Amino acid sequence: MDTHYIFKQITQEQAEHIAYQWHYDGIYSFYDMEADKEDLEEFLDSEMRGYFIFAVTKDNELVGFFSFYKDDPDAIDIGLGMRPDLTGSGWGYSFLTSGIKFAREKYQTSKITLSVATFNERAINVYRKFGFIEVERFMQDTNGSSYEFLKMVYHC
Repeated sequence: MDTHYIFKQITQEQAEHIAYQWHYDGIYSFYDMEADKEDLEEFLDSEMRGYFIFAVTKDNELVGFFSFYKDDPDAIDIGLGMRPDLTGSGWGYSFLTSGIKFAREKYQTSKITLSVATFNERAINVYRKFGFIEVERFMQDTNGSSYEFLKMVYHC
């Protein structure tokens, strides 16, 4: 499988497309941008979004996005989303690998962190396969309720 992904600053058009057109099935609808009003507002407002969110394309098609936030001097916290029709199809590992490579090159980081809902076993398996380890479990209020999350870390 070709794993050549291109990372570019997300455009307003791409942000709106993701926010309003990407809808996930079943329990994964938790990740629909419209499921959390505050997340949606931040994602759609270019000033709030800043320069931290990158659209990811492959063969000129939008396939996902990554966000990169510098939480401390030695770490980058990432968030990511893959186009709904591509999830569960074996692309997750190459997508994650490309995002980690981009983060290491752009931010010269020695540690990458992420948080994932504990029900998302599919993503957790990909993260573990890559080398992320669990460092903490915590509850977070989002999407109108409270959910358990894992904080995971990867040492570059």
